Amino acid sequence: MIKKIAILIISLLIFVFTVRAGDVEDADVSVLKKDYVVALKKYKSAAAKNDAYAQLQVGNIYYEGLGVKQDYAEAMRWFKLAADQNIASAQLSLGLMYDTGQGVVQDYAEAVRWYKLAAAQGLAGAQSNLGFMYANGQGVVQDYAEAVHWYKLAAAQGSVDAQINLGVKYAQGQGVLQNNVQAHMWFNIAAVKGDNMAVKNRDIAASKMTTEQIAQAQKLAKECQARNFKNCD
Repeated sequence: MIKKIAILIISLLIFVFTVRAGDVEDADVSVLKKDYVVALKKYKSAAAKNDAYAQLQVGNIYYEGLGVKQDYAEAMRWFKLAADQNIASAQLSLGLMYDTGQGVVQDYAEAVRWYKLAAAQGLAGAQSNLGFMYANGQGVVQDYAEAVHWYKLAAAQGSVDAQINLGVKYAQGQGVLQNNVQAHMWFNIAAVKGDNMAVKNRDIAASKMTTEQIAQAQKLAKECQARNFKNCD
């Protein structure tokens, strides 16, 4: 089983811009120019007016230490403001920080709470991480079936982590009936994207399968990809 996503998906490194006016628009332009000092000043101006997007971006800047000293506690404060306004990527960011103990005492139960909020909004990273928490009994009672549920939702959105972990569950028969064909299919789908762990897992699964089963799994993988990972089980 692979480790949870270890970076803040969406909210860090890659700034997601929207068409906005005033300070936020100016800040977005400054980020593109890598002028983070000006960007932070503009985002803070908008964030003080309760702009959730600006609050998220202030958190991003403090988390990464872009133009300022890296400060996880300050990043968390801004993420919390955005998360309280139902910004899914901020909720995921908080979940990850509680999960890893960045800027706060590690707290799996609190991580799960934030992952659930973001996952309910359809954020694949949160769904995948929530699946991991259920699979490992971190912050929740271990529940393989619930883990599979969340992995499937994230895998259907193209999450490589979830696709690999879903393959693992089929290979081990945890939360689903053991099925090497389905395991190979999900490993193969992730392997196409260049994930080395997926390649290794696919080859391990193949060593336990007949030539006919491998051909079936490859056919299913192609069909699944053609459907954009929907209804693949």
